[in-house]
Amino acid sequence: MNRSAVAIAVAAVVLGLPGTISTAQTAYRYRDSNGQWVFTDQAPASIAPGDSFSVGHEKSALHVAVNREEDADSLKLIAVNDCLCVVTFRVEIIESGFSSIAAGAHFQLTVAPGTRRSLVQARRAGSGTDLKYVWRAALGSPDAVHNPERPYRVPFGIGSTYPISQAFPSRITHATADSWYAVDIALPDGTPVYSAREGLVINAQHDFFRSAAAAVMLDQANVVEILHDDGTIALYAHLHWDSIRVRIGEHVVRGQYIADSGKTGFASGPHLHFAVIRNAGMENVSVPIQFGGPAGTAIRPVTDAPLTAY
Repeated sequence: MNRSAVAIAVAAVVLGLPGTISTAQTAYRYRDSNGQWVFTDQAPASIAPGDSFSVGHEKSALHVAVNREEDADSLKLIAVNDCLCVVTFRVEIIESGFSSIAAGAHFQLTVAPGTRRSLVQARRAGSGTDLKYVWRAALGSPDAVHNPERPYRVPFGIGSTYPISQAFPSRITHATADSWYAVDIALPDGTPVYSAREGLVINAQHDFFRSAAAAVMLDQANVVEILHDDGTIALYAHLHWDSIRVRIGEHVVRGQYIADSGKTGFASGPHLHFAVIRNAGMENVSVPIQFGGPAGTAIRPVTDAPLTAY
């Protein structure tokens, strides 16, 4: 889909994951010739102030949340981490009726897998005392350092070649820190996807089947996320409906068949969005990657270049 400056093509990506869990994406808006708002994740030639915005989504399969628990006497905000990896939570107070909690204050906590921790707690001074806040979370240990033993396996069948539709430094749709170094590969719908590196499956969403050029679809992409032994996390996104062959808690090996490619979520056509992310303290950021080439050489992904799996 190609449109003029008044109507811009949509070829969206999901991520990062990470978030709610913030895998926020940058989206853009403009009015069409009929005066209707159109939303897209491709940046037009010029952006007016206020015409870009961040869209996050919650990964319900991970069940990472900040729960509000309150009674007549007190209020607590509880960080819930049912993920199989460490998660860092941050709560920012927008408005506060509690004398012990100032507006503008923030609370940050790194929570171990499978645990609940108190982030904020305060006693009520009277009726009507309330608290308004926002929260976000970053997956993985803040101490993670990207250190793969070798280049990543190209995530499709050995001997096959497909074009790279977007890679760093292109930021047509990779406009946020969690997707700067992501790689979009133009895989046809239903192409087998293989793990690029061994690790532990921490997220697997498989039951979405729709796609559309609308920001509301950001939370409807099927994904697999795999935790590596150095604390980084690989994301495979836009996977085909009900094609995922791994489960949360499963250890996968390099080159294992994990799913089929698709176009679920905020996407205009089939492709695989692949990224490796780490927790940079309070946000998930993508890291530069190299794929394995012939005779073990390392290949840097380049936009519009063919990519062959060896």
